[in-house]
Amino acid sequence: MGTTTKTRPPRWQLMGRLFRAHPWHGVRLGEKDSDVVTCYIEITPSDTVKYELDKATGLLKLDRPQRFSNFCPALYGLLPQTYCGTRVAELSAEKTGRPAIMGDQDPLDVCVLSERPVSHGDILLQAIPIGGLRMIDGSEADDKIVAVLVGDSAYGGFRDIQDCPKALVARLIHYFETYKLVPGTNENPCEITHVYGRDEAFEVIRRAQADYHEKFGSLESLLDAALKA
Repeated sequence: MGTTTKTRPPRWQLMGRLFRAHPWHGVRLGEKDSDVVTCYIEITPSDTVKYELDKATGLLKLDRPQRFSNFCPALYGLLPQTYCGTRVAELSAEKTGRPAIMGDQDPLDVCVLSERPVSHGDILLQAIPIGGLRMIDGSEADDKIVAVLVGDSAYGGFRDIQDCPKALVARLIHYFETYKLVPGTNENPCEITHVYGRDEAFEVIRRAQADYHEKFGSLESLLDAALKA
C-alpha cells in the first residue's frame, strides 16, 4: 500500500520532522501487500460527544453531542488516503442491486475491535481488516470496515468477521442502523444491507484507495511539483 518513512527521500523525512501530518492526506495506509493498515481514531466507546476530523485543517473537532443513549461499541475512525467515490459506489450498487448509489465523498470508515479501553481519539493505530458492513445512508455508500487491533489479546487473532461473536457483530449493526434514528419517528436513512468478510473488505479498501488517488492525486508528485516550483 505504500513505502515506509525509512525509505523516503530526505525531503520527506524533513517534512516529517517539521510538520504534523494531516491524518487523512499525510499518513500512509500501509505497506504494499500487507494485511496491516493504519487507522486514525476519532471516537472511542466512552465518548459522549461525536468527534470528527475537520477535513480542511486535519484537526479533530467536536461535531455534536451524542443525542441519544447509544454509544459506538468499538474504536471508530477512518482509513488514511481512502475516498468513497465512484468505484466504492459501483461495488455497493452491484452487491445491492441499487444502481443509483453514489459514494459519500468521505474517507472510508473503520471500526477497530480491542479488549483494552482507549481513553481518547486523535491517535493512529495498526489494525488488520477482517470484514465490513455495507451501509447505505440515503442513496450513498458508507461502508464500515471492521478490523482488529494488532496484538490485541482478545481479538488480535481474528482473521475474518466470522471469527467474531455473533452478538458483537449484531451490536455493531444495531449501532449503525440506529445512530441517526430520531425517536418517535420512522425517519432513518441508514441501512446495513450486508455483512461481508475479509476478502471483500480488502476489495473495498483497494477501490477506496483508487478513488482517493483519482480525486486527490499522488501526494509524492504534488510535493515534488511544489518543491520544484
